[in-house]
Amino acid sequence: MTTSARSPLTAAAPRRRSLLLGGASTVTLATVGLGGTAAAGPSTGSPAATPADFDFDTGNFIWDLIYKYSPLESAIAPMDATVLHRFVHLSTTAWFDAVAPYHPTAVGVHSRLGRRPSGEAATNRNKNIAGMYASFRVVQGVETGREAAFRDLMTAIGLNPDDTSQDRTSPVGIGNLAGKAVVAAAERDGMNQLGDVGRRYNGRPYADYTGYRPVNTAYELDDPSRWQPGLGPHGRRLGGGAGDKGIFVVQHFVTPQMARSKAHTFRDPGRFKLAPPRHSDHTRAREYKRSVDEILEASAALTDAQKVAVEFFDDKLLGIGRSVGAAGWAHADRMDLDRWVHLFFTNTVSLYDTLIACWYQKAKYDSVRPFSAIRHVYGSSPVTAWGGPGRGRVTDLPADEWASYLNVGDHPEYPSGSTTLCAAQAQAVRRFFGDDVLDLGFTTAAGGTRVEPGTTPARDIELHYATWSDFVRECAVSRVRGGVHFKKTVEESIVFGTQFGDLGYEYARRHIRGDVDS
Repeated sequence: MTTSARSPLTAAAPRRRSLLLGGASTVTLATVGLGGTAAAGPSTGSPAATPADFDFDTGNFIWDLIYKYSPLESAIAPMDATVLHRFVHLSTTAWFDAVAPYHPTAVGVHSRLGRRPSGEAATNRNKNIAGMYASFRVVQGVETGREAAFRDLMTAIGLNPDDTSQDRTSPVGIGNLAGKAVVAAAERDGMNQLGDVGRRYNGRPYADYTGYRPVNTAYELDDPSRWQPGLGPHGRRLGGGAGDKGIFVVQHFVTPQMARSKAHTFRDPGRFKLAPPRHSDHTRAREYKRSVDEILEASAALTDAQKVAVEFFDDKLLGIGRSVGAAGWAHADRMDLDRWVHLFFTNTVSLYDTLIACWYQKAKYDSVRPFSAIRHVYGSSPVTAWGGPGRGRVTDLPADEWASYLNVGDHPEYPSGSTTLCAAQAQAVRRFFGDDVLDLGFTTAAGGTRVEPGTTPARDIELHYATWSDFVRECAVSRVRGGVHFKKTVEESIVFGTQFGDLGYEYARRHIRGDVDS
């Protein structure tokens, strides 16, 4: 395996968002480290100055092209985990299927394209070409808004994006076939990508077709145990600012049909048991109030370092996206292009199936968010908590004016999607490497937070998670500190999510070993 002197996660780069491994508008990639990892990687020499310098024989299309040049930049809000991760999952599965014919044993998920002679895998050339064409076909079929950027990247490295060959003996044909097979499977996977389920005209992509209706409105909390849609300024989610003045929008449960999507590792998400959220059942008044008070205590105790961590884990492109890459670089001496593809595939299967099971439970329990519960318990009585952007000091304020540090996700509270994802990912990657090593670092410059820009943190803050165990604990508690999940919820979510890491790992290993039905 050919190596480089450092991980691309530590390399200087322009401010940008990378869909697959994350980024932050307030930090450059140069500020993001991996905790001192003695990094080695799949590219030779210094990072290429332009895509045209990409070496197909020794390079790695994931790091050197898709990550570095960020052709898949996302405008999706970080909390829209279902739509966001579906695209990442489809892209990564296409990589796996495209590279499989060049591996001694691997068998694709959506395409079985045969086994190429071992000599064709003597370098990374064919795998890089196949991987890029597979990625491009997924972009064309799932996220057409990104097609122009990816087309430019393909052209810059000397590939013809209009080459639609289906020759199974060529890397172009293999990549095209792999990508198109993934897209075909996705069109009817339950997520309603085309927006035509139950409609003949004017389809709405990813629209709900399950008939979900909240029992509460944004204006009346009739059942304090059930989810209440939030009311917020228009544009806040996409732009991160205050939105259009005077225009407000009501939340809708984002993609409840995720629960009906096709998983890799199970058929019925209802088979996975999760205890009812008694801690947010308003008829159990003592437990309900305890859950509320734990949120208020965490809000009042927020430190600069905690705010940085809360934002880090809230950005799914950053916390969950970057961590798997960090783990790979922490084990760089064991990584080649195949192993990188297999690592990302193991991770994404675990995450995708976790989301399906999590969304099933969210729809089933339809649980109240903390902002509604706090108002139910305390009304307009004063509480001590974080005072909001621009008033970040701890203060006394009316409970009905309390706000969480984070924007609240467009879905019911129980279980915590972020926590289940962190737990599943951690377990899958632990199993992949056989240890708990992560070595993930992240630095936010003074004044670089999204919620309190210019003021928080007061000085540069560096986060570091040496192990996956550290990562999961901090991921879970960040949801409480951010004010969007109850303490008991995240505790239950860790246990619930971990099992999908095991299932995802076992599924990926079967495909890597070729131990699947032909």
